[in-house]
Amino acid sequence: MITTTTPHIEGKSIEQYLGVISAQTIIGANFFKDILGGLTDIFGGRSGTYEKVLEEAKESAMLELQQKAAGLGANAIVGIDLDFETVGSNGSMLMVIATGTAVKFS
Repeated sequence: MITTTTPHIEGKSIEQYLGVISAQTIIGANFFKDILGGLTDIFGGRSGTYEKVLEEAKESAMLELQQKAAGLGANAIVGIDLDFETVGSNGSMLMVIATGTAVKFS
């Protein structure tokens, strides 16, 4: 399945718009990851631990989005938007929301 943030697929013609779809994933960061992330905040640099959590959440939301599109008979999703938010007490959980338009193209 083709997925893109653009509203069209270059060289292809969208035949049918099947509707706006969305998927969300919420992942909690555990105590150990918080400690490692805190050390990075103190000493500087990138937090590989949190980057992995972000990537896992994004991939999970994208997979669910593709499954929903396939269920509608789509062969592509255009106009994908990813939003990242923290939720829970003290922002201890990460939520990723993926939205897009399921389409059929030729």
